[in-house]
Amino acid sequence: MKPTTAVPTIEDKTKPGYALGGGRRAASFFAFGNMSSIYLFVVIFIVFAITIPDRFLRPQMWLALLDNQAIGFLAAIAVLIPMVAGQINLAIAGQIGFSAMLTAVLLGPLGLPVALQFPLVILIGGVVGLVTGLIITYARIDSIIATLGVNSLLVGMIQWISGGGLRVRYADNQPDYKLLSQWDFVGITLPVWVALVVAVIAWYVLERSPIGRRMYAVGFNPDGAKLSGVNTRGLIIGSLVAGGLVAGLAGALLQSRYVDGDPTIGGSYLLPALTAVFLGSTQFRGGRFNVWGTMVALFVLAVGIKGIQLMGAEPYVDNFFNGAALLIAVGIAAFPRTGRRWEGIRRVLPWSRRKAMSRQP
Repeated sequence: MKPTTAVPTIEDKTKPGYALGGGRRAASFFAFGNMSSIYLFVVIFIVFAITIPDRFLRPQMWLALLDNQAIGFLAAIAVLIPMVAGQINLAIAGQIGFSAMLTAVLLGPLGLPVALQFPLVILIGGVVGLVTGLIITYARIDSIIATLGVNSLLVGMIQWISGGGLRVRYADNQPDYKLLSQWDFVGITLPVWVALVVAVIAWYVLERSPIGRRMYAVGFNPDGAKLSGVNTRGLIIGSLVAGGLVAGLAGALLQSRYVDGDPTIGGSYLLPALTAVFLGSTQFRGGRFNVWGTMVALFVLAVGIKGIQLMGAEPYVDNFFNGAALLIAVGIAAFPRTGRRWEGIRRVLPWSRRKAMSRQP
């Protein structure tokens, strides 16, 4: 009687280096091209640990770095989820800023209790994502144009509800709201724990559930997925709703760090989020957008920026750092490669879509 062998699944076949055999698959997984962020982190850590050990190796610095990146983690996940379905969300800065300002208005002038305000802000974030998804799917407007338009609308809404771009003070009515950002467990603040929980949920849904597999199918080949019976329109809308919910959560948590609402509070989150998602797609999953690659990429970039700043660089260095990283990551993703796993990345790049259409008979 012949021994039975396990039949490889589609998930097994899409892992980096599957066709190479056991030992070589492991070597492929740990190759630089598949885990470059980890190796880059080791290099960065060694360099700064040698040059500025008194400032770089302090535990307080690492805890503060995690806390500072918590909202960035949530912003990156909010961008990642629609990206899996082939949609670029350029409205993330407006979504976070609008949710933060809405939090200040609800707590301050309107005097809502936190128990009502917090879920309401998250729910409204989901509604913003729903409207964006309807515009993309039913009006058939490209996601880049649609989300840019939505972002502009949200900026206008921020100006309106803040009374012409003024700061809205809420701490007098809800002085304890700041405890959301200050509460910690084993030295790690609540926003970091929330970001970790959201990341685990997003990873499970995207990587371990039928919904996630269908979303990847829509991102890889929307026409093929539609012919296979997948509700592509519903998944695109759902991905943007999920991203909006996460953005609403990020804005509500972000506002707890301030005593008043700032109309410009969300503008700095778009570039790092996009950079982390594109750079993270080159990590662990061989060209697929994925949660842990995104989280690691964002953290490594933050460590590099922090180390440079500790050496005396000006604060604006993060714009140069993130901008260069985004160009490199998109360039890697757009570079011609074989294999269907890279189609999901190329599909969200408009110039790649035009090239693909020009090759069709």
